[in-house]
Amino acid sequence: MQITAFWVNVLLMASNVKKILSGKSNFHELLRAQIGNEFSASQQYIALAVWFDNEDLPRLASHFYKQALEERNHAMMIVKFLMDNDIAVAIPGVETPINDFKSPRELVALALSQEQQVTDQIIALAKAAREESDYIGEQFMQWFLKEQVEEVSSMKTLLTIMDRADGNMFYVETFLTRESVGDEGGDSSAPTAAGGTI
Repeated sequence: MQITAFWVNVLLMASNVKKILSGKSNFHELLRAQIGNEFSASQQYIALAVWFDNEDLPRLASHFYKQALEERNHAMMIVKFLMDNDIAVAIPGVETPINDFKSPRELVALALSQEQQVTDQIIALAKAAREESDYIGEQFMQWFLKEQVEEVSSMKTLLTIMDRADGNMFYVETFLTRESVGDEGGDSSAPTAAGGTI
């Protein structure tokens, strides 16, 4: 009985290795889709930054311009990982971001929701890599999991400050000038981005 279970596991692992090497694994499909998700997040952050910039809120604008670059870099990290592993890469288009807002809080609430959604996507990627015994892919996803904890936390903090400000945007701007929300500096463990980070 134990011998049979052993051979079943060997066959399953061989099947997973074949999928991984052919680039047709579920993990790789999800990873390709995540490139688009990251670029979409980047575009949405640009839309938020432009809205804040147009409302003469420079600290909030700067915060979201930086977030847009970070999401772009995440997409390019995935591109580099796929290229390094000889897996075909296609850069997808993105949907038009939301541009119309009624209040500054609405933008930050959208950013938090977006980060929570990206966290779910990253968890699904890590789970798919583990289920397929793609240890290289699973290891790659660990940095993104850690990153999403920081991303969600910083957006929750910003939303809390927004709520405490109760419409006084000067207070929020001052807070962002004084504090470094979501800006933990360079991370030497971050994956390399195709073309380098911006």
